[in-house]
Amino acid sequence: MEDEDGYFGESIAATYDASVADMSRPDVVNPAVDVLAELAGDGPALELGIGTGRIALPLARRGVPVHGIDLSRAMAARLRAKPGGDAIGVTIGDFATTRVAGTYAVAYLVFNTINNLTTQDAQVACFRNAADHLEPGGCFVIEVGVPDLRRLPPGQNAVPFHISPTRWAFDTYDVATQAMSSHYVTIVDGRAEHSSIPFRYVWPAELDLMAQLAGLRLRDRWEGWARTPFTSESRRHVSVWEKPSG
Repeated sequence: MEDEDGYFGESIAATYDASVADMSRPDVVNPAVDVLAELAGDGPALELGIGTGRIALPLARRGVPVHGIDLSRAMAARLRAKPGGDAIGVTIGDFATTRVAGTYAVAYLVFNTINNLTTQDAQVACFRNAADHLEPGGCFVIEVGVPDLRRLPPGQNAVPFHISPTRWAFDTYDVATQAMSSHYVTIVDGRAEHSSIPFRYVWPAELDLMAQLAGLRLRDRWEGWARTPFTSESRRHVSVWEKPSG
């Protein structure tokens, strides 16, 4: 990874908003913002991996002061160029370890971003970093998928998640290390272009232990932002851990 912006450099940032257009619809964004605004109350919010502001901008429009941490200058530049983006502070750095001033009512990581930390040590450090930024009674929120290993046939390590005439996308898994990668093959002018991003998948119970190590306790876990119950069939979860007040 030679780009100082990590895996989200200029080439990714230039098309990122278009690539996540389905995740930017009001019916997707508003329930997340509802939950985060409720948890923030009158306090500020800290977004780890703020990106181009898909969640931060509408949350700020609700009157919640938002600060973000992101490694990618290219992504942050897109955020700042949007209406209201100049009012959101962004600190450039690794969100697992980068500290910013002040304390926050809520810190959050959405859209599988915890998986961008590709080692268990980095994920544990992220929980500790979030906890250190929270005021007593504050909450750390993560939205992430449940590892899709049940879809892996014996002897295979790949799960497709998008197939169209011009784009193929699939995840590959290493169940021994919890390493995974998302691969994208795009047909441009009759030629195939391939890109990939590494991740580390993580189980809900593993996240709970990371939270415990950081001094946080589980408050809620839902299947999604609409707060539907999390079950053994859920393919993602929104989890809320709380920093004790005393």
